[in-house]
Amino acid sequence: MIGTDIAIDLGTSKFKIYLDGKGIVLNEPSIIAVDNYTDEVIAIGSEAYDMLGRTSDRITVARPLANGVISDLSMAEHLISHYLKQVSSSRVFMPRVVVSVPCGLTEVEKRAVVDAIGAAGVRKVCLIEEPVAAAIGAGVDIAVPHGTMIVDIGQGTTDMAVISLNGIAIANSIHTAGDDFNDAIIKYVRRKFNLVIGDRMAEEAKIAIGCAYPRKKLLTFTLKGRNAMSGLPETTVMNSDEMIEALIEPAISIIKTVQATLEETPPELLADIFTDGIYLTGGSANLYGFSTLLSKKTKIPVVTFENPEDCVVLGAGKAIKYIDKIDGHTHGKMNPLVSYG
Repeated sequence: MIGTDIAIDLGTSKFKIYLDGKGIVLNEPSIIAVDNYTDEVIAIGSEAYDMLGRTSDRITVARPLANGVISDLSMAEHLISHYLKQVSSSRVFMPRVVVSVPCGLTEVEKRAVVDAIGAAGVRKVCLIEEPVAAAIGAGVDIAVPHGTMIVDIGQGTTDMAVISLNGIAIANSIHTAGDDFNDAIIKYVRRKFNLVIGDRMAEEAKIAIGCAYPRKKLLTFTLKGRNAMSGLPETTVMNSDEMIEALIEPAISIIKTVQATLEETPPELLADIFTDGIYLTGGSANLYGFSTLLSKKTKIPVVTFENPEDCVVLGAGKAIKYIDKIDGHTHGKMNPLVSYG
């Protein structure tokens, strides 16, 4: 496995690794737990996620990535090094790495990603923008002169782009995504039921009955939390129609940005999008009814996928082949990767 090229989806909620020739070999929470007294890392990934909302003052459970960028470089380096060691059976592991990043990152933010990956001992880091990776992972031929619109809804950011000839013609990125859906549920439950719930409970409710458009059958979910007045444990039942009320604001915010992006798109590319539809990817694309709402608001068909959360890492994995073109200084069509080091 020495020197095997890999791809990384450095997600706000999930850290995924694609190994060239093997596919996705790691899918773990991007969470780390630290002892505040000693600064020692005590848990990473699923073990740290299980501690979320259940720790004492001595332990901090946090995400080293926020809104698609590195918020704590030291913790991010620890997380990346830990996961790279998991997929390597060798002490000498110096792969070339393709890393997906949100659209619109500053050079400083890109350099933070490169430095965090480089600290793990890789020999070359190449960045690919998430909508481009998602398009490749969705099976789109991005090299042709044809417009394709990708809307990638992750946990921290929603990235959207119109892609043609291996490049981005127009793009937008907003910090309204899966985390905002969870926050909207927490605020709604507090306002309507006077119940305080945590992020994990909101996530579970979203997965169970979350929707942005009416379901054919009304679903219910039992929420467990703390009464805001008495401070005592309490449960209440929330239904899927109430979930629409909770989630409609962030859902419409994303759709308005999609509409604004379409308005900026050149007519020839827009014609292609009207024919092919909007490609919806990312973990939060699983929200029931969002594709229907998006299609109704834009009057454009929406294409969905069985595992939209994996499109980015699969596309980054398929883009590994472009590393050799960078190394060989191949001329011709634009390379979707940007090389660092």
